[in-house]
Amino acid sequence: MAQGARSAVTLAVLCTLLAIAAAWGWDAATDPFPGKAEALTCVDQKVERGEKVYPDQVVVSVFNAGDREGLAGRTMGLLVDEGFREGDSGNAPAKAKVATAEIWTKDVKSPAVALVASRLGADAKIVRRRASGSGVVVVVGDGFKRLAKGRQLVVAKQDAEICSPPVS
Repeated sequence: MAQGARSAVTLAVLCTLLAIAAAWGWDAATDPFPGKAEALTCVDQKVERGEKVYPDQVVVSVFNAGDREGLAGRTMGLLVDEGFREGDSGNAPAKAKVATAEIWTKDVKSPAVALVASRLGADAKIVRRRASGSGVVVVVGDGFKRLAKGRQLVVAKQDAEICSPPVS
């Protein structure tokens, strides 16, 4: 192969590689940035019978089933002030009818549920019901006024799983 032909082939190969690299670079440069990864609010943690559960181990979500504006947010603030960890908050489903306070849970014997229930007062009910929200789900109605003194800890009566803040 002549010197000129070899140079032409080399130049053609290099131009092709440059075109491929330019196309790949343009594609990568014009892709949108990846979205912010959503941080986990809580992770399931095993609790053995006899183990103590404290408020800082419990994530609580609060939803407003009443007409009082900001009731869920104020209740969440009170629970966070007591050491609980903040989960979700907002309005309860439109059909929810709650007079004072209810905890909606699949595990009515959970030590986390017992601890939160102790802070909601004697009128609070624990209802076996599926709920969307992180951790212990509290639904408050217009009759809910304030937290009760409640317990500082609960000892698990049986092996359980609670939704605790992730360890960072």
